[in-house]
Amino acid sequence: MTGPSLRSRVLGCFLGGAVGDALGAPVEFLSLPEILSRYGPAGVSGYVEDGGVGRFTDDTQMTLFTAEGLLRARAAGLGPDQSVEAVHRAYLRWLGTQDQTPGEGWLESQPLLARRRAPGNTCLSALRTGRMGTPELPLNDSFGCGGVMRVAPVGFVGAEVFDLGCRVAAVTHGHPAGYLSAGVLAQIVAELTRGVGLEEATTAAADRLHQHAAAELVVEALGRALEAADTRPPTPEVVEALGGGWYGHDALAISVFCALAADDFAHGVCLAVNHSGDSDSTGSITGQILGTLLGVESIPRPWLDGLEGRALIEQVAADFANTFVDGLPPDPTRYPPDPSRRRAGQTG
Repeated sequence: MTGPSLRSRVLGCFLGGAVGDALGAPVEFLSLPEILSRYGPAGVSGYVEDGGVGRFTDDTQMTLFTAEGLLRARAAGLGPDQSVEAVHRAYLRWLGTQDQTPGEGWLESQPLLARRRAPGNTCLSALRTGRMGTPELPLNDSFGCGGVMRVAPVGFVGAEVFDLGCRVAAVTHGHPAGYLSAGVLAQIVAELTRGVGLEEATTAAADRLHQHAAAELVVEALGRALEAADTRPPTPEVVEALGGGWYGHDALAISVFCALAADDFAHGVCLAVNHSGDSDSTGSITGQILGTLLGVESIPRPWLDGLEGRALIEQVAADFANTFVDGLPPDPTRYPPDPSRRRAGQTG
């Protein structure tokens, strides 16, 4: 089976997510009638603010820090559990950028990431505790979409990505629907990297989901998305029937439906942002899925050219592909080994 190269899928995931995020950001808090009144019967079909510049939000910022944490964990030779701890420390560095107290790391020193783009309250409050949530010891009972929207890079790291995706989301989101939806997205990305189709990838992820207790909300939402993709037309009204995207399971359901219903990258992402809800998150997740499925070549060139911070996103994506596709060690100038004293095989 031919398809995009694995490197193209990584780049497509990172850039596609940022593009979807930027397309949806200006209309995140608008109702569908307001969107159609303001932008015409087709709704948003390109970047609509700042002279056609696509400005991404905290969704893309945190996705980049997820990648940074995984790269620094790989540089240190850390095992899966310690990799989650490394991602948590990366999120604390992101928190520093939002609180205007950035450190000296390469990614956190990027001026673009110090701009506050409506960061989620759950992420901020959880990280400010200084403690790391886990599924076993949750910090809260949140199942907002702030967990799932940032975990797509996990799907490229190897085995047990479902569990790793759950644990990365549970750092801040303690309800099972908040972290299990993230596990599903990580598994979908992993399946797509193997060259399977999206429906097969989603079914495989759903099978993995059924192995977990307390998965009812995510199972039901994913089932509605699959049924809608089989039986309903790709319209904003069908998208809205799946939820608002504010919760992890709703954002996952909308994104899966839009990706399955898409004729191409542009069609799927536009469908994902033109609704009364969390348009940047559903646009981002849909862009991550379609970018992984179709490769970076599928993203319209004008959207890439107009994307704010494109060079930074491409650099992180290329670094990620160098390590997790080509097997090269992370660049030590950008991703020094994580400072954790625990290493793979150690306990305590």
